[in-house]
Amino acid sequence: MFGSGDADTGPPQAGGVGDEDTRLLEEGHTVDAVADAVPRTVMVVNATTRVKGPRTPPDLCECETDRRTAGRRRPAGPGTDTEAEAMDEARAREVLQTAGVLPGDAGDARLLALGENAVFAAGDLAVKVGRDAELLERARRELAVAGWLAEQGVPAVRPAVAEALLVEGHPVTVWHRLPDPVRPTEPRDLAVLLRQVHALPPPPFALPPRALLDGVERWLRLAGDAVDPADAAYLRERRDGFAAAAAALTPRLPRGPVHGDALPRNVHVGPDGPVLIDLETFSSDLREHDLVVMALSHDRYGLPDEAYASFTETYGWDVREWEGCAVLRGARETASCAWVAQHAPGNPKALAEFRRRVASLRNGDETVRWYPF
Repeated sequence: MFGSGDADTGPPQAGGVGDEDTRLLEEGHTVDAVADAVPRTVMVVNATTRVKGPRTPPDLCECETDRRTAGRRRPAGPGTDTEAEAMDEARAREVLQTAGVLPGDAGDARLLALGENAVFAAGDLAVKVGRDAELLERARRELAVAGWLAEQGVPAVRPAVAEALLVEGHPVTVWHRLPDPVRPTEPRDLAVLLRQVHALPPPPFALPPRALLDGVERWLRLAGDAVDPADAAYLRERRDGFAAAAAALTPRLPRGPVHGDALPRNVHVGPDGPVLIDLETFSSDLREHDLVVMALSHDRYGLPDEAYASFTETYGWDVREWEGCAVLRGARETASCAWVAQHAPGNPKALAEFRRRVASLRNGDETVRWYPF
């Protein structure tokens, strides 16, 4: 829910899970604090009034978070509109103060992440302040997913307030913090939770499809002249080809709810065991989407053989045995390359990594390692 790792797929580390700044957020409460299931209203708040409005259907457009740790800007990830105006800490604190969701002074809350969402921690609560009102439907859907997972008995972060607030044009959600982790997350912890999620029936509200390739055009546009036009054209061609191929796939597993960003960094291991976090990308699509992420992490980002084996053994199946794996992998590789492209202007390391990735795709070399930059 509150992860700050890149939306690029890897590498998930067998013994570690993302930024320490991000992990500090996941402190407070686990599965025992279960809020009301699906939010029924949205509170609209400004500096002087608080008015309840009717709940509208969840947004059907997939959108992942633009995650940046506090004090350090992070690039946007797949599905994020990076052209939207960033929100600074001062504005986020003003909204937090107006929302009145914390028992104490909002000025004392600790800023843990700043990007599309500003994330604050105070006492046993964590509060997310969204960049603008366009993120309200996504905030509603995340609360709905959290409540539904609670009803289904899936260990996951739990909301402290079942309603999304709209405060001076910013969505605000309030969550129970998780306790300190007892150990680093391992791939098998993720597999345990995915087995539970993949056994669930559809929720009583709409989930969007896992539109993995939707951000490609935007990221390439942001790259501009920094990348070779031939490389951009090549990725657009791949996008179109893999989108059509993915739509024609016959899955091995039943379609249904998926996490959408299934990496160890989105699992927190507390005293009561693994807990699923970062629920914003929950979708309804091929369950194989969640499994291909780890396969690509092994093949491209260097996840050790034994770590990947622990994942597949715990889940009970290796998605690489499925004939459609290459299609979903190709789609994810295409999205990852385009995601890097947006950072090429003014970032020589990003440009070099982009060129390396595209060259490996052009050459059909699946052994070339990809790296963060």
